[in-house]
Order: sequence, then structure tokens, then C-alpha cells
Amino acid sequence: MPLRRDARSTTRTSLPGNPLAPSAARRFTRAALADWTSLGYLATCTFCRGDEGCSPGRHSTDLLADDAVLIVDELVTNAVVHAGTTVDVLCRLDAPAEDATGAETTPAALVVEVSDHHPARAIQNDPLDPRAGEPPSGIEEPEYGRGLQLVAALAESWGITYRSGLKTVWARLPLEGRDTGPAPGAEPVLRRGLRAAEILAPAPRRAVRDDPEWAGRGALSFLAEASELLAGQLDEDLIAALAGQLLVPRLAEWCAVWLDGEGAQASAPPRLARVWHADESRVESLRAALEKEPVRLPDPPRGGPVRVPWPWPEGEGGHGSEAEDGPYAGGGAYGGDGDRDAYGGDDEAYGSDGGAYGGPGVALACRLVVGGRALGTLLLGRPGHHRVPDDVTSLVEDFARRVALAVGAARRYSRQVTISRVLQRGLLPSQVARIPGVTSSLVYEPSDEGLAGGDFYDIFPCPPGDRWCFMLGDVQGSGPEAAVVTGLARPWLRLLAREGYRVGAVLDRLNRLLLDDATEAADAASLMVAAAAAASPGARPGPNDVPGALAGRQTGPDGGGRQSRFLSLLYGELRPLPGGDRGVRCTLASAGHPLPLLLRPDGRVLPAAEPQVLLGVVEHVAYESHTFHLERGDTLLCVTDGVTERRSGARLLDDGDGLARALAGCVGLTAQGVADRIRRAVHEFADTPPGDDLALLVFQAE
Repeated sequence: MPLRRDARSTTRTSLPGNPLAPSAARRFTRAALADWTSLGYLATCTFCRGDEGCSPGRHSTDLLADDAVLIVDELVTNAVVHAGTTVDVLCRLDAPAEDATGAETTPAALVVEVSDHHPARAIQNDPLDPRAGEPPSGIEEPEYGRGLQLVAALAESWGITYRSGLKTVWARLPLEGRDTGPAPGAEPVLRRGLRAAEILAPAPRRAVRDDPEWAGRGALSFLAEASELLAGQLDEDLIAALAGQLLVPRLAEWCAVWLDGEGAQASAPPRLARVWHADESRVESLRAALEKEPVRLPDPPRGGPVRVPWPWPEGEGGHGSEAEDGPYAGGGAYGGDGDRDAYGGDDEAYGSDGGAYGGPGVALACRLVVGGRALGTLLLGRPGHHRVPDDVTSLVEDFARRVALAVGAARRYSRQVTISRVLQRGLLPSQVARIPGVTSSLVYEPSDEGLAGGDFYDIFPCPPGDRWCFMLGDVQGSGPEAAVVTGLARPWLRLLAREGYRVGAVLDRLNRLLLDDATEAADAASLMVAAAAAASPGARPGPNDVPGALAGRQTGPDGGGRQSRFLSLLYGELRPLPGGDRGVRCTLASAGHPLPLLLRPDGRVLPAAEPQVLLGVVEHVAYESHTFHLERGDTLLCVTDGVTERRSGARLLDDGDGLARALAGCVGLTAQGVADRIRRAVHEFADTPPGDDLALLVFQAE
């Protein structure tokens, strides 16, 4: 990812020392890289290498941002937990350094810094620092510092700087030489995620714990630690990785996690998601041995641990008699018939040193079950043991239950995100039209990443080909309810515009359509309530018995109840004037929407429309439009209330014409520059991330 030679950019922010800081830091880091990409500082796409068809910023920040965000998240979390003060985050692009001959001495890099302001922070030699010496003999290493291990694993160089009342951890990430998979989310990214899980998962200081003292006292701490780590993960492969790190070698010498398919893949064989061994050199041979035949447990699934035969053929020193009380006595997933070829007679796996399995012992398998549905299987092995203490068996059962809950939550989240992304693709245009004589720029950021928001936009041509229409709307509410209205409004607007209706008439008809649709939904809901009451004579429907279609019904001016489907909208059309350099004629109308602002080249900022009532509220409304010329150099800014109502304490961004002042400072900028400046002003207005969807359109006459 080459860096433009003249580029050296720095951005910073201060975050409060509370649990929201890591999330804000992640957003800030990704936004900084996206900004630099759009400004051309990061010259080519990591994946496409500048191939035609790759939109700016689509891929270029993904791999670098994944590493940077992971580092920033860990360091900010550490600062919040251990210092509790305001946290300063800085991101800087460093251009390559050259010597007198022009040879590059230091490559281009991204530098991130995280600082806290603990006034009495002690300087200490962290025993987990890779550059530090070994801890004194007999002293256990403390359970902190894995954030620094993560920095050391991902960064080219890093360090800690102490000043009076200030501690700064910095890391330098080179722009070149990063993994470039076929697409974001591909295998290299997953490998880095798994490696991060291995670094961050707490490692025990001793091998398998069987002592009663630990089982009674340390087990509770272990389960609490496991719950905290697993509950925050939304990727099932990372959950499997963490499960292995937590179990080995606390409770087992090695373990494996199989995950069952779901949906269309439900009938597919279980997938071996994770294998872990106390001896890392044996992981691959263990995986190869286990992949030949997954562990199989009887149906129906149950969550308790089950003794299974040790995966070591009888006659090779295994305890065949120990498995006779299990479901695989006399055979099954791991042989047990004395046939060494059950796994192909692999001497490497079954050598005199125990190979992949570490010698004969006892194995436990536990189904991962949530709500009676099996999600996978957890298998652990304890070489050199003849039995598993009851306390450990109970602990494994409790642990497996937590793993299953985490996997179930991750799958539900993945389904929700997939559905939302499909909705998003259907609700928003795949691309916006280019208008002759006008440059445009769009910013769209839903408040909940990956979920459909209530803001929508569009720019499209209309026949006979001499006008282009645009819209920027905001539906009341968010999530699926807002998506339903968006799914109605945008196609209706396109249809009405292409039928040739004028701007005001388009809003009139959309208002009528929204009211009619709400009335029909309310009538249908009333019939459902009446039918339910008739089916249960004597039962009086309560407030919770009213179907969702009636939720939020309000009384209109005519006294009738209607479902709330409010919609604020800015809608207009642009017609380039003949001559090529005479500008554009703009006609627009605002229905309950923040007013668009017009920036003249001399720095004057004027409102470009008159306020009017929301759509879907009042039945008899005649919406009016306003026409003006967008002359060469003029800039039109259209925003949603996620911009104007951005809050910092009791203040709003638009208090005292704050948005107009911010726009006045954009004289001389391109449409893209104006969009970036306003977007940055929104994010920097408060320490916390925006809590509402953010959308803005910028048009500039060429």
C-alpha cells in the first residue's frame, strides 16, 4: 500500500476513560485510514492494486486497519482498566525516509499512539515484555501485559514513553508487506484473528489441575474468566480458539472443537474448527489424526461429558478396559478394535513418545448444546491419566455450556448481520448517478455497523434525460421498522419522479401513499384483534395483545387512528443549463428535514429551502418547492439530523447555526473535501461516537 511521497498526516482524539472508549477508538482509527485513502494519501488498494473498478477506500484500509484497530482496542482497554483517565489516541502516516543517495532507509508506516494520564503510574519492567528479562525464579508471571504481546506480534517496532503524568504506548505498522487475501474477511485475516486470540487468552502457569484446592477455589475464577472472554466474541472460530487456549493445559493436555453446520450446511459433516495441544509442535499431527474421523456422540444431543475411547488403538499401551463403560466400547470413532491402521498406522502420530496424542490416557467428549440443538462437540484428552475426577468433569460441563452459548450467540449475530446486509443492499442504491456539470460526494454511516439504518439516499436520472433527481430521507425509528418504510418510500419516489411529476407534487403523492398504507395496516390489525376477541369470548384484549401493526398509532386531525410512519425528506431535481458553464437549475423541497445550505464562493451560507411538515402526518398538505441557480463554484450541502442533532452534553452541533459556520470554512474545497470536513466535524464534536445514522450529500457546480 504505497504512501504518496508528500503525504504526512496526523489525526488525534481524546476519549473518556469509560467502557465506551475502545469502541470509539476503533471507529476513530478506521475513519482516519478511510479519510487518508479518499484523499489519495494511501495510493493503491491492498487487494486490487489500483485495478479498474475498485472504488477508493473499498479495500485499501482493510488489512492495515484490522491490525491497527486490534492494537488500539487492546491498548485503550488497558488504559481504561488500569488508569481510568482520559485516553488520547493518535494516528500518523509517516512517509518513507531516504538517505543522501535517495535510497529508502525507513519504509512508510502507520504509527499509532495511546496515552493515559495516570498521575502516579509506576514504571515497571513488564515480565511479559518480549524484550524484558526472565522473571525471578519461583515468581509467577502476572495476568496482564498481553496487549503488549499483541503489539509485539503485529507491529514492526513499538515502545513505551513515560512523561510526567503521562504514559504513551506507540506502535509502528509498515504499509508494505501485509497479507493480501482475495477479499476482506478471507483466510489471512482469520489467521491473524486466531493468532490474536492465542496471544490474548490467559495462559496457565501449571499443567492439568487436579488438586482439590484448585477445583474448589480456582474453578470459579476459571469459569468467570471464561465467561468474560467468550461472551464478547461474535466469531465462532475465535470462540473455538479461545476455548482451546482456556482448556489447555489447565484441564487437558490437548483439545479439539468440532462445529456442526447450520442452514443449508446442516447435513454436512462437522467441521474441525480448532485443535490445540500443550506442545505446539504436535498441533498439526494431532489435527491430521483427528480429521480422519470426527468424534461421534449418540442422538439426541445432551450437554454432559461422555467418556470416549482414547484415540489410541488397543494393543499399543492404551487402556482399552477404561473405555468399556463409554458409548464406543469395542470400536467407534477411534478404533478400539486393535487395528493400528484405524488411522493409517501413522508412526509419527503413534510413536513411542505418544506422538500427537501424547501417550495413552483418558478422553472426554461433550456436546455443545443450546436450546436442545447441537452446535458442535468439544473433545479433550488427558494423557497419563486413568480417570477424570468428578470435580473436573463438572467443570468441563459448565465450561462447554458457556462455549455453546457463545457459539449460539455468534451464529445469531451472523444471521442478523447477513439479513441486514441483504436488506441494506435492497434499500440503498448500488451506485449513484453522475450529473453533467456537477460533482457530488456522499457520506453514509449507519449508527449500528452492519445493520440497516433509518437514513436513505438516491441520485438517479429521469426521462427525457435532461434532469436528475436526488433524495435524502430519514425514517422515524431504526432497524427493521424503519427499513420497511424505506423499502416503500424510495421506489415510490423513483416511480413518481419518472412519471414526470413536479417536485411539490411528488411529495404530495408520497404523503398520501404513506397515509393510505398506514390506514390499511391499522385496519388489518383491528380485524386481527376483533378476530382474536371473538375466538375467546369474555377475554378483554390488553395493551400487549395489540399486534405490531398498531404499535405507535396516533390520532390524526380527523380523529382517526393511524400507524406512525413519519418520514422527513429532502427531494429535488437538477437540470444542467445549456452552454456547459452556466451552472445548474435546482428545484427542491424539504418536508420536516434539516434545511439544505448553499455555500457561495465568497463564503456566504444561505438556506436553500423553506421548512414544511413531515410526510405521513397530515393528510391535506400542499408541498411547495423552491428553485434557484447553482452557479459555478456554488456548493449545496444536504444532511440528515444525525449531523444537525449531533450531541455533546446539552449542546447540539447546529446550535447557533453551527453547521452553517462549519460549511463557511469549506470555501475552496472540492465536493469530496466538503463532505470529509463536515463528517470530521460531526465526529469531533463529542468524545463519544455518533449515536444516530449519519448521511450527507454534497453537490458542487463545476
